[in-house]
Amino acid sequence: MSRFFSKTHANLTPYTPGEQPRGEKLIKLNTNESPFPPPQSVIAAIARVSSNLQLYSDPQGTELRAALAAYHGVAPEQISLGNGSDETLAFAFAAFGDAEHSFAFPDITYGFYPVFAALFKVPFTEIPLTDSFEIDFRDYLNLGKNIVIANPNAPTGITLPLGDIEQIIKSNPDNIVIIDEAYIDFAGEGASAVPLTARYDNLLVVRTFSKSRNLAGARLGYAVGNAALISDLETIRYSFNPYNINSLTLAAGAAALRENDYYAQNWAEIARTRSLTISGLRQAGLTVLPSAANFVFAKHPTLAGPDLLARLRERGFLVRNLGQPRIRDWLRITIGAAGDMEKLIETIKVIGG
Repeated sequence: MSRFFSKTHANLTPYTPGEQPRGEKLIKLNTNESPFPPPQSVIAAIARVSSNLQLYSDPQGTELRAALAAYHGVAPEQISLGNGSDETLAFAFAAFGDAEHSFAFPDITYGFYPVFAALFKVPFTEIPLTDSFEIDFRDYLNLGKNIVIANPNAPTGITLPLGDIEQIIKSNPDNIVIIDEAYIDFAGEGASAVPLTARYDNLLVVRTFSKSRNLAGARLGYAVGNAALISDLETIRYSFNPYNINSLTLAAGAAALRENDYYAQNWAEIARTRSLTISGLRQAGLTVLPSAANFVFAKHPTLAGPDLLARLRERGFLVRNLGQPRIRDWLRITIGAAGDMEKLIETIKVIGG
């Protein structure tokens, strides 16, 4: 830290991203990326706009917002685009949080929530998950705070039923409820809270193209909500960077929305591999939580989490240990290609033996 760094941020603990190895031959199962490439039509769309990079991108993202609006059955003014869903979430904390408007979220969840709260000087409350690592929706009823919930939750992968989410929204009418749906496409039909935005003006749903649309490297996220809420986000976005989505990513996103059959096949394959992985890990003696995401959360019966992490890396597998005391012995494992998951299970059996 330099002597010039603002004392306002002196105690800020930044988010730690998952490792992105360079040059090592590792089976990478640590950052919940898709094992599948984007379809060729997305690559072609990027190539078509690449000759115009001397021009700024469309600050309104007109084509992509229209495509997203059609996909979700909402109006374009109900969509706000972000440089990844992380940026959209940051804008939401900045727009709706302050000293008088605090946030609440689970104690075990996406690690950026407390970072954003600290960055924007927003008081926050962490509500413990149950002993089975589930969100008890009753803990959030009539809370009188802004709320952010990842659904499915990360790193647990457990989904909160839509009816429970609606109860939370209804009981906090004077506060914003943000549902972070980074992994919702892996949870099956009817799991998304987006349709509820038509009934509740305090609901904001945040989504990403990084996981289920195979575009983690393109950095594209968005929010869906009441037009007034979206206008608030747009005020923050235009005060920060109106050209936050580059032209290549805008083209990739619009093209990706025309390939729903391809992505649906990917989601089905990941769900199938997820089921086989959970079964295989349990047969190897691990405790594995039920997951509706593209990862699983698992604990070895005898090895501490950091020890299993290190032993797997020695054998060419990169997974994630979040390091929090309550989940120190748990590993989050991305669902990769089916063959890679089979190799992982066999390796864990050898390590455990």
